[in-house]
Amino acid sequence: MKLYISDLHFYDEDSIKLDERNFAGVREMNQFMIDQWNATVKGGDIVMVLGDLFWTKEPDEVNYILNRLSGKICLVEGNHDNRWLKKPGVNLNRFEWIKPYAEFQDGERNIIASHYPTFCYNHQYLVNDDGSPRTFMLYGHVHNTRDELLVNQFQKITRENNIPCNMINCFCKFSDYKPLCLDEWIELDMKRRNVL
Repeated sequence: MKLYISDLHFYDEDSIKLDERNFAGVREMNQFMIDQWNATVKGGDIVMVLGDLFWTKEPDEVNYILNRLSGKICLVEGNHDNRWLKKPGVNLNRFEWIKPYAEFQDGERNIIASHYPTFCYNHQYLVNDDGSPRTFMLYGHVHNTRDELLVNQFQKITRENNIPCNMINCFCKFSDYKPLCLDEWIELDMKRRNVL
């Protein structure tokens, strides 16, 4: 099964305050995120991390977390991943692949995977015979900030003009730090948008 998540920011003390993450410190946050990941991800599952997995420059810290996470991991690079990706000693063999951007299939649906929200994405206009979407643009980067509010406004305006727009922010806090499958993200995103 393919699962998705973004912007975990392991070891990032600032993210606790900026994202209003309810943790006393990074040790507690890291352990909770590992527990949530491993409670969800099974051995054969593939987790697509949509960027900003770590906020550290220490290979030992990166490897410590990587060795405790279940499943296979793919990484779409985020703007903070360059802090650790190029460091000697990081176990890059833990990743199935690392790319700046990816397009692939999840069942019958197209996935556009980018750390950054992409407003006009490949296959955006493709729909099934029943009108349901065939393509989803999964992103991160904006967490739950003012930028995400602008992305939401763009999506609302786009849909009001009868243009398909299936963008989902896979920010880890939205899913209680659990990687989710596409159907779960779709359901969670619809619930979140109904509140906006």
